[in-house]
Amino acid sequence: MFAASFPVCAAGGEARHGSSRPARRQSARYEASFSVKIAIFCCNANRRNRQRAAHGPRPAHVEKKYMHQSSLIQELQARGLIAQQTDAAALDELLAKESVTLYCGFDPTADSLHLGHLVPVLVLRRFQQAGHRPIALVGGATGMIGDPSFKATERKLNTPDVIAGWVDKIRGQVSPFLSFEGDNAAIMANNYDWFGGMGALEFLRDIGKHFSVNQMIKKESVQQRISREDQGISYTEFSYSLLQGYDFTELNRRHGCKLQIGGSDQWGNITAGTDLTRRINQQHVFGLTLPLVTKADGTKFGKTEGGAIWLDASKTSPYAFYQFWLNTADADVYKFLRYFSFLSVAEIAAIEEADKASGSKPQAQRILAEQVTALVHGQAAVEAAQRISASLFSGSVTDLTESDLAQLAQDGMPSVQLPRDSSGLIDALVAGGLAKSKSEARTFIQSGAVSVNGNKTDSLEHQIGDGERLFGRYSLLKRGKKHHTLLCWQ
Repeated sequence: MFAASFPVCAAGGEARHGSSRPARRQSARYEASFSVKIAIFCCNANRRNRQRAAHGPRPAHVEKKYMHQSSLIQELQARGLIAQQTDAAALDELLAKESVTLYCGFDPTADSLHLGHLVPVLVLRRFQQAGHRPIALVGGATGMIGDPSFKATERKLNTPDVIAGWVDKIRGQVSPFLSFEGDNAAIMANNYDWFGGMGALEFLRDIGKHFSVNQMIKKESVQQRISREDQGISYTEFSYSLLQGYDFTELNRRHGCKLQIGGSDQWGNITAGTDLTRRINQQHVFGLTLPLVTKADGTKFGKTEGGAIWLDASKTSPYAFYQFWLNTADADVYKFLRYFSFLSVAEIAAIEEADKASGSKPQAQRILAEQVTALVHGQAAVEAAQRISASLFSGSVTDLTESDLAQLAQDGMPSVQLPRDSSGLIDALVAGGLAKSKSEARTFIQSGAVSVNGNKTDSLEHQIGDGERLFGRYSLLKRGKKHHTLLCWQ
């Protein structure tokens, strides 16, 4: 569509400004020229259309759409697992032509990893399955400092003995996800091995001189802390990126490591490592970040009312772990299947289509819970979680094992410790939070709303005896259809 800037004539034929005759001649000449241009344009367009009809559509390569060489990069992109990359085209080419050694670091800030760590752990596994060699680096040294990235306050410094114990636990949690055999056997590393014997002068001379304070202070995570008058940032945490940067340099020197992965909040630390490795080792290395997991409703992923979801079964039971995934929102479940499972992208798409077509309860949440629980805790944990769920739904406890009941006591439902001599049903209802008072407890009992281990009772004098103490320790108290308390006898 064309826009012409010539004088507009009124209905009577005269121009709106200037004398009429010159304006008419000027307008006529412009219109003639414009008509010629239109005719030429149409002729050219017709010629192009005839050529397209004769030769077919334009080849796809003319569109200049970049095609990844690495099938792994294609897979990660399809799953939405890439946030940022350094020199993406060169990394893609490298991964397509050779087996690459990569690493991800895990600082021991607690005695267990949580769900936020699971995505990078699984990405290490994806790389290994594609033929690359992963290094899981546990930060025995960096854990003593604390990463300030997007943390509102200074981290608490733990003692070396505590950190050493946590290092061992985290190594044990990461190890089952990787294979330590074969040509691309995984490596477990600890950065205390090279920082433990390094002196302050050596650190400042050999590492510190390569970092610009001007650049470090511009990092968003640092700026956020500096802008908080009540907190600020210590030199200890300010220097953290130097330590993580040198980790990459040292792993490159020791193991030929060429790629670091991590959450998108680690981008500044990762690029510090790629730059330092280039300066010290004269090596071109790469960084790749993964998106931080978010929920569609804006609430924080991996948290419940009871706190974080841990990978350690003694901190979050497999049953509670399974239930967490089972309660995933419809808006999140298919994304989480791509992030946390090894089902193919095509299989996940088929699950989504089947759920949409069924018109009934989606199956994706159950599949997600089964897949991730099996990955972290094993298939037996999945079967136990399903057994517990079925028993609570039916009200029958005959199939529950002592381990199942121990999971419920840990975090699977409200529970209360009671002395063995306090066995009255009325008192147990009040102690377990199923009744606000003894009067209300009597009302519930008389209305037939109360059961012990699935057996209803309407006796106000009911005493919970040894025969109702499962494995000598547990009694399952139920009021109505949905309210449970596990009595744990001391």
